[in-house]
Amino acid sequence: MTYRKRTISVAPMMDWTDRHCRMFHRQITRHTWLYTEMVTTGALLHGDVPRHLDFNDEEHPVALQLGGSEPADLAKSAKLGEQWGYDEINLNCGCPSERVQKGAFGACLMAEANLVADGVKAMRDAVDIDVTVKHRVGIDEIEHYDFVRDFVGTIADAGCKTFIVHARNAILKGLSPKENREIPPLKYDFAYQLKRDFPALEIIINGAIKTTAEIDLHLQHVDGVMLGREAYHNPYLMADFDGRYYDDHEITPKSRAEILQAMMPYIRQQLALHGNDGKGLRLNSITRHMLGLMAGLPGARSYRQALSDSKKLALGDPALLLEAMARMQPLAA
Repeated sequence: MTYRKRTISVAPMMDWTDRHCRMFHRQITRHTWLYTEMVTTGALLHGDVPRHLDFNDEEHPVALQLGGSEPADLAKSAKLGEQWGYDEINLNCGCPSERVQKGAFGACLMAEANLVADGVKAMRDAVDIDVTVKHRVGIDEIEHYDFVRDFVGTIADAGCKTFIVHARNAILKGLSPKENREIPPLKYDFAYQLKRDFPALEIIINGAIKTTAEIDLHLQHVDGVMLGREAYHNPYLMADFDGRYYDDHEITPKSRAEILQAMMPYIRQQLALHGNDGKGLRLNSITRHMLGLMAGLPGARSYRQALSDSKKLALGDPALLLEAMARMQPLAA
């Protein structure tokens, strides 16, 4: 299948954008690109490949984000991703956590543009799908635009055509990952300038974008917008994205109630496959991603409380979704 450009996407978020989260998001928007949590090359080459790479066909278009720095390992991992059916391989050059730094990947790779270029070239030689890079605009005290311009230019020379720009610096020492998402100032103008300097590249902007008005503004300057935590905490924001950003007006946005109904067969299937006995899959592993569906509506708190009832979750009955929805009636048709 041929996909449109990545006008809107949902960011890879550790512990959040697993296959259940992506399946939920896919009930809300058909065309928005979805990304996995970061998977390290070590986990793929020495671990349980199906556990890391298995996903649902309905998730397409879906990208695999890799963490790693060794070109040969990246190439092997990218090939695995292609064989499992992913539509894109994305290299993480933006995560600032110390655990990631110790593995010599993530944001610290921005200081080694030639190594990243070697990794991108190795992956592109290994696969036929797109290879993209997600990165910051700087690291630590490096505040000048020339740094990210030269980084992008070097990687582009290796054949990368798509760059996802988290428009903040990454502070590698002294700030937690959470603080790195909030404290370094946003530099949207750096992403805009990248598009002006590299008009042939696909430039996607990321960082604290929360409304359709903000998305529309950014799309005047760049090719795409990647949403992060707002897509998770307020997922119904994406309900009209297929028509608004992908010109697919044949798709009628589902109501919140229809989204919950659509998830029930999937939940039953997953529980039947993996069990709900406390050792396998827990109902909460899926429903936890759905807590934000009623964000902003009267009764949202009661909905969340119903979905968070530990005793009822332990029963493993997807009908809990209907009970949670009933807390909203007739507020959320």
